[in-house]
Amino acid sequence: QVLLVESGGGLVQTGGSLRLSCAASGPTFSNYAMAWFRQAPGKERALVTAIKWSDGSTYYTDSVKGRFTIARDNAENTMYLQMNSLKPEDTAVYFCAARYLTRWESLSTAKYNYWGQGTQVTVSS
Repeated sequence: QVLLVESGGGLVQTGGSLRLSCAASGPTFSNYAMAWFRQAPGKERALVTAIKWSDGSTYYTDSVKGRFTIARDNAENTMYLQMNSLKPEDTAVYFCAARYLTRWESLSTAKYNYWGQGTQVTVSS
């Protein structure tokens, strides 16, 4: 069983920064993909960024490239999302997710099936 716990959300002004953390527990994560999704009011949950635990390869959706950075700490089993140059449109509940990655899946197509409880990020204009 995989348990994911997010932290680090909050209120920040436009142009500010926040760092989210996702503490993971359960099996060995070497074959897992970990990801951050977000869901804004009235919108569907969407993939923001993902990382392959084994080799650190990453995926970013276009709207966050150059502003967000995903990273993982193998020793602490923790994933991070550093968010810089935040915009009001980044306001959402951010969810940590995990998936045992099969050979047929990529970071962006994987059917993530473990989820954290979510953390609110609000960017004021």
